[in-house]
Amino acid sequence: MTFKTNLLQVLTWWSGQTYGTRFYTWRFGERVGTDEFGNIYYRKPGIDPSLKFERRWVIYAGQIDGSMTPPGWYGWLHHTVDTPPTDETYVPREWQKPHLPNMTGTPLAYRPPGSISNEGTRPTVGGDYGAWTPN
Repeated sequence: MTFKTNLLQVLTWWSGQTYGTRFYTWRFGERVGTDEFGNIYYRKPGIDPSLKFERRWVIYAGQIDGSMTPPGWYGWLHHTVDTPPTDETYVPREWQKPHLPNMTGTPLAYRPPGSISNEGTRPTVGGDYGAWTPN
């Protein structure tokens, strides 16, 4: 590891797992599986006394982005289902879409019609709008 990587693991949580998380995972974590993005899922066997249920967590591959958790693993992490997707044949529903990264703040971000950051001319305001004024 480089000096920068070590420093980021000490000081930040958004650049990957911290040393505290790495130690906790090494000490108590039981690896449950990996998803298609390379994220690794863990659990601490037994009931956690402070939570009153089993502790589950994920170590993200690369930048931490919660939207990179596939639907099957999301349900397991949030205790919606007890069986992880590795122990069953999980098939996504037809309404579940594949992951798209968060484009906010990038040139590819969605800009609705009429947005000041959208290219082109803004539509004119119709006469159906009246500003609210207090009585």
